[in-house]
Amino acid sequence: MPPVGLHNRDSAYFYKANGPRNLITDQSVCRHTYQLHISNTKEPCVKAKTNTSVEMANKVAVVTGSNKGVGFAIVRALCKNFKGDVILTARNPELGHAAVQELEKEGLHPKFHQLDISDHASVTALRDFLQNTYQGIDVLVNNAGIAYKAASTAPFSEQAEVTLKTNYFSTLDLCETLFPLLRPHARVSNVSSMVSQFALAKCSDALKARFVSTDITMDELTGIMKKFVQSAQNGTHQAEGFPESSYGMSKVGVTVMSMIQQREMDKKGADDIVINACCPGYVDTDMTSHKGKLTIDQGAETPAYLALLPPGVKEPRGQFVRELKVADWKM
Repeated sequence: MPPVGLHNRDSAYFYKANGPRNLITDQSVCRHTYQLHISNTKEPCVKAKTNTSVEMANKVAVVTGSNKGVGFAIVRALCKNFKGDVILTARNPELGHAAVQELEKEGLHPKFHQLDISDHASVTALRDFLQNTYQGIDVLVNNAGIAYKAASTAPFSEQAEVTLKTNYFSTLDLCETLFPLLRPHARVSNVSSMVSQFALAKCSDALKARFVSTDITMDELTGIMKKFVQSAQNGTHQAEGFPESSYGMSKVGVTVMSMIQQREMDKKGADDIVINACCPGYVDTDMTSHKGKLTIDQGAETPAYLALLPPGVKEPRGQFVRELKVADWKM
């Protein structure tokens, strides 16, 4: 059971201009105007036909945190446009199976696998399933995450520890566990938030310089995230140059992590593996108390777009994408 005031991430949080911890769920605006790069004339998420090729059957897309909200809509979009199986995941199997049944009523047929990204045993169980069943991964959408409501009375030290554990450290652990399975031309879409830009703006100049540096390593980034959690526990995070937003810092981590991951893939000569971070928009979900302006399907557009980038794409690669366009994350 999550702590009081804590909610699974359907979308993301951003600052109001009048206060560092006065938060509203999600951010930017996406428009339902792009065309998917992969034709939807075939719907492999629809029940398999006898003439389905082995290659088609072996392709697989995984979406974390996808029993509701934006994650659920990403699964729906991929079922309609991805040529392969789509795996819907959730911590709670009952909720996950219910989500699958809801999509089946639409004629779509995602598969379900239990996943709690904060439980390494659950992550390795998913890895083993994917290895044994598909021998690889073609699409990974890291959507799972948590955020505290603005009205939460939980101490900031607790918010920092719990939020960073899931949104940064557990997402990184999942990537490190599953990335060895990424096939040539695989696509990874890491769901971040525009709040990461606001959090970056409130960091000290020294921290900003490291976050936007092209030579920052994953070890250095992880060390900074650990330092933030420790300084929050000590009550010194602002004095040490960090913002007053655990969610914002976690999404700074996700965004910079994505950039580092792409550089690492390019350095080792990975065959057209593309990784990006993205902002889904200000979406009408439980997390926004249904104040968001976008439907969950509109919120899913940018993450799904990145998951379906065509082979050989030059851009976006290791970038931050909003409204289907590369954004200047440094603002």
